[in-house]
Amino acid sequence: MRLAAIDIGSNAARLLITEVNIRNDGTPGFIKLNLVRVPLRLGFDVFDTGEITKEKIGMILQTMRAYKHLINAYGVKYIKACATSAMRDARNADDIIRKVKLETGIEIEIISGDLEATLIYENHIAETMSKDQSYLYIDVGGGSTELTFFDEGKLDIKQSFNIGTIRLLKNMVTDDHWNQMKDFLKNKVKAGRKNIIAIGSGGNINKVFSLSKRKEGKSLNLEVLRDYHKELSNFTIDERIEIYKLRRDRADVIVPALLIFINVMRWVGCEEIYVPKIGLADGLIHHLYNEVMTF
Repeated sequence: MRLAAIDIGSNAARLLITEVNIRNDGTPGFIKLNLVRVPLRLGFDVFDTGEITKEKIGMILQTMRAYKHLINAYGVKYIKACATSAMRDARNADDIIRKVKLETGIEIEIISGDLEATLIYENHIAETMSKDQSYLYIDVGGGSTELTFFDEGKLDIKQSFNIGTIRLLKNMVTDDHWNQMKDFLKNKVKAGRKNIIAIGSGGNINKVFSLSKRKEGKSLNLEVLRDYHKELSNFTIDERIEIYKLRRDRADVIVPALLIFINVMRWVGCEEIYVPKIGLADGLIHHLYNEVMTF
């Protein structure tokens, strides 16, 4: 069975095509066949003006047409498409969704921050790790950060905050925003708990992990994130592109992303973070598979 998930975020739109095979023990195995990313950067429009410009609408339609062709080429039967923070805030989101549906047949669902946090958890990474630890999923996007806490073998609490890399670049994150996140982490996550380990997702933490040259499965510690934040902050965007071989749409957001990860980990007293290369699209695939199996 082949499934496709489309994640339309504030910085980029991603298409993930996955094949699901049933293992000998009866559990599903998920094999990634293709992952395509287009840097639409919708947040730069929406967080300024409250809507998506005609130029960006054209880019969305072109991207979705291309994704539809790929989905057909791979023989995918089931598709799930979701949009997050930028589309949540865009006044003209409903019009765009209608146009995409009319031209491609793909139906986009705008999901809440809470549902976004839940879908990240659908990857169930924490369930494969030591039950003696507590785990905090940290998913940093362009428009928001989703936090999902896993304790004593089960999902305990989840929360979405309008603190994202593009919002930070545009100076739209206030002290009140930071304090709300800090209070949540200290009072509802950290309180009375020890040995919290972070699980990071999103393109920025994946890039930092790649830069660190760590072996897959190894963690990054908080000090490493601080070092990269300080180091990258000392260079201009053009210098980051040249020195670290970053795409332009990664070079500007990687520094604010690191700041978010550092603050979250600091506020819960977390010293290490695992980076299993998961994201919302992966969670959508798992969610879609569960839906298909209940038909």
